[in-house]
Amino acid sequence: MRLPQIFHSLHKRFRKMFEKNTEGGEGSATPSIQDIAGRLAEEQQRLRQLEATTMPKEKTLLVLGSKCVGKTTAINRFFDREEHTTRPTLALEYSFARRIGSGKTPQVMNVWELGSLDNADQLLEVPMRTHGLQQLAVFIMLDLSQPQRFWADLECAYKGLRDTAQELMKNLTPELREVLEQRCLERVGQQNSEDLANLEPLPFPVVIVGGKYDIFAGSDPAIRKHTCRCLRSMAHLIGGALLFYSQRMPKLAKVLRDTISHLGFGSPLHPFRSHVTDFNEPLCIWFGTDSWAKIGDTGAQSMERIGATFGADVPQLQLEKHSLQETTNPAKDPGFKESLIDEMRAQKNEDLAGIMRDVLLRGKFESVQN
Repeated sequence: MRLPQIFHSLHKRFRKMFEKNTEGGEGSATPSIQDIAGRLAEEQQRLRQLEATTMPKEKTLLVLGSKCVGKTTAINRFFDREEHTTRPTLALEYSFARRIGSGKTPQVMNVWELGSLDNADQLLEVPMRTHGLQQLAVFIMLDLSQPQRFWADLECAYKGLRDTAQELMKNLTPELREVLEQRCLERVGQQNSEDLANLEPLPFPVVIVGGKYDIFAGSDPAIRKHTCRCLRSMAHLIGGALLFYSQRMPKLAKVLRDTISHLGFGSPLHPFRSHVTDFNEPLCIWFGTDSWAKIGDTGAQSMERIGATFGADVPQLQLEKHSLQETTNPAKDPGFKESLIDEMRAQKNEDLAGIMRDVLLRGKFESVQN
């Protein structure tokens, strides 16, 4: 079952709570506000009790997106790690944080960082299957300094998350699926009921982070306008939040740090201190606070339409195939120094060079004889 269809079934069930009870007697009267509030409270209480008995105590964050956008730096700053030389993330890296919460119960936050989106389907599945969808939150970081390139990263990240989530949702129990559906509805916002049928939300929180805002702020106003509209549309479509970030701007860096803490530990309660939709300012839009009407006069949009519109306004550059396949050799990276392994590798390289010399000399000798 597709995720939007699951979401629509929840929407129908939610709407039934407000319909008139037509079964006899005085049930044909329109329910009062008190009745509606009572039904909502009972439903939410039931789901909270179910969530308390089925939800794990740990939280998991998955960080993925554009290369060299500052994913590792953001994680290191959250953990207060010193950065001498930041090495590139090659595949999938794991770290965790632990703290004592209220009631002296330990809280654990698992953090996974995906280095590259190229052929990353199996790597995406590792944190999602290991820890489960019910405790997952995702940060998609995009390079705003290259608006002509980031759409491919955003599309690849969303499709990978969506396809993996669809496979895992098939194996969930009905109780867990109901909890995820209710939490999804609460994130998107009940005030946007007119948009529900046109959304394709994921079953976990997703924050789209536009990195390198300090560079993006100096770009052409038309490009900023089209980029912001594209990201707002995509964040609203998937039921996510949107945040612009720069490690060189302490205010924006603090908002990202607070958001990581909120999704990992539950505090602070309100990491987004303001609501900003002006494309001349760093965007800051929390879950469920945007709508198609606020974004523009284009109405509801699909991912394909959003991409086509953005590509027409900001033509996307296609990376050459050889540049996509080009990767840094970790053996020459000072961040991966291992003395014992480096000595053994150097010895093997000398042996290989000697063999190559012998083969070359043998070839020359045989050519002289012939």
